[in-house]
Amino acid sequence: MNSQKKIISKSITVLFVTVMLFSCINNANEVRDFLATKNLPIGKATNALHVYKDSGRITSKLITPLLYDFSNRKEHPYNEFPKGIKLVNYERNQKDSVTIVGDYALSYSKTSVSEIKGNVVVINHSEKSKLETTQLFWDQKTKYFFSEKAFTLTTQKDTIFGVGFECKEDLTKHLAKKTIGRLEASEE
Repeated sequence: MNSQKKIISKSITVLFVTVMLFSCINNANEVRDFLATKNLPIGKATNALHVYKDSGRITSKLITPLLYDFSNRKEHPYNEFPKGIKLVNYERNQKDSVTIVGDYALSYSKTSVSEIKGNVVVINHSEKSKLETTQLFWDQKTKYFFSEKAFTLTTQKDTIFGVGFECKEDLTKHLAKKTIGRLEASEE
């Protein structure tokens, strides 16, 4: 009698598990939609290094300890860098031109705009200038930085402190708002 109970119990368990498995069949679109509604990434990379090339020449490198891929979003697909990001852009002679680092970043693929936050530092190695702020927006199409946060811009001649600025991604031709500091001016 005991063995019959065990067989019946096992049969019920197998039947239950089989029903559960067949009721959970999904296609890839349903899984992607499920991940999107739960705000889960479609992919994850750790210690990522991505090299960008143009005509066989390295133009930039992206280095991050953690990358989440949310490209499954229909409206605003993006990548998240929750543990920081480092971008190194190279000049034609393959020397470091501009380096960008920050503690956190979001990059939106449809708009090509990125937001970098927390201890943001941009260094133009050629011009020996440095920008420091807590938040920076980067329009990759127009190659332009902007922010409404406090900043420090250090050049070979000046140190500018202020709140709000715009500049080219190589830190040249900048527009600083609400500024204080020592500036060297020349008449042309």
